[in-house]
Amino acid sequence: MFNTKSISFFMILLMIVASTNEALAQKKVQKFTVSKVIPHSAEKVWAVVGEDYGAVAYSHPKIITSEYVNGSLKAEEGAERVCYFNDKKTRLLKERMVSYDPDNMTFVNQVFQADKFPVDPNYTRGTYKVERIDDNSCRFVFSMEYRTKPAFMGAFAKGKFKRLIRDYAISIEHYIRTGESVTKDNFRRVKKEYKALKKK
Repeated sequence: MFNTKSISFFMILLMIVASTNEALAQKKVQKFTVSKVIPHSAEKVWAVVGEDYGAVAYSHPKIITSEYVNGSLKAEEGAERVCYFNDKKTRLLKERMVSYDPDNMTFVNQVFQADKFPVDPNYTRGTYKVERIDDNSCRFVFSMEYRTKPAFMGAFAKGKFKRLIRDYAISIEHYIRTGESVTKDNFRRVKKEYKALKKK
């Protein structure tokens, strides 16, 4: 039979194992932040990234189409969207808007279904924020934390994710400036035009 001392020792051992596992899990969560100054007002950029939450495909070079799901009709706390990354709609992410704060132009985007993407929805989220600089410019800031399946892929994926967000910021700028939706088919031209404008 277990005596009081052995039970106490066993409980302490369980706590040590649990805390070690939690620490290891936290180490596997990757984080990064990308920021970009966009030469448009904060209100215009927020209208695209925040208010048009369900229509992110218009300003994202990798998303084929997007729409609200599960009864969501507009950007608000708890709004949900699905983003399709191929024409067959077999590669998708389902996301939920949380910590929605339109007054400060920020929200957290929580992934809750990842399908064929190698990320763990329980540990994958992005924070969108638009910071006013002046009447005609703002800073778009995107911070992401994620965990991959398998976990060792996390460090390798970081560079790809950061490039994707930089391309997204370029696409936002193009969409506001021209009204033209950005797609994977026209993004090469969009990026070329962006670089040409920056040289002027």
